[in-house]
Amino acid sequence: MLKLTPNDQGENSLRQVLCLGAHSDDIEIGCGGTILKLIETFPDVSFYWVVFTAIGERKEEALASANTFLKGVKQKNILVKDFRERFFPYIGAEIKEFFDRLSKEVSPDLIFTHYRNDLHQDHRVVSELTWNAFRNHLILEYEIPKYDGDLGNPNFFVHLSESIKQRKIAYLMEHFATQANRNWFTEETFSSIIRLRGIESNAPEKYAEAFYCRKAVLA
Repeated sequence: MLKLTPNDQGENSLRQVLCLGAHSDDIEIGCGGTILKLIETFPDVSFYWVVFTAIGERKEEALASANTFLKGVKQKNILVKDFRERFFPYIGAEIKEFFDRLSKEVSPDLIFTHYRNDLHQDHRVVSELTWNAFRNHLILEYEIPKYDGDLGNPNFFVHLSESIKQRKIAYLMEHFATQANRNWFTEETFSSIIRLRGIESNAPEKYAEAFYCRKAVLA
């Protein structure tokens, strides 16, 4: 089992994390608990947080939520873009140009992005361009439960404590009021998937988030 701990000298081996989400709540749903755990484990870690489409109230929600999840992080950069929602495959050139600039600005130790087999077209484009732009980085692909039924069999799990699980869900409910009318955006949904992944990974406190890791290199 891989342990998320500083190295033998007490130094943080995780220095920078890049979080990529197509929409304003994707990062939080897919890896919010893991982010909270990383912040607790690596107090000096920096975050670069990118949401590709959010305007108006959704942009306000995205910024407020990101700042809540990253509360206490000393170095953070939060970007909320306004690419046209649901049209990512058709404006791929614009998004790829952004990725090219992003890859020159950051060199993260860890990247969170969408699952490559996600059935939402915006999610798939972000995942594909993540791999195009970042070729020497550890990339973990997170999952988003939805009507399409595209959850798969992840191979990388992060165990969560009861308190982190509760904080993740509380933050989601607090910051994304625009999603309250969606029948899937409920505490029960988020708790269920975390519990299921906890069962699959034999989590000591019952809860986990799960990811797809295509490639990992031990240097």
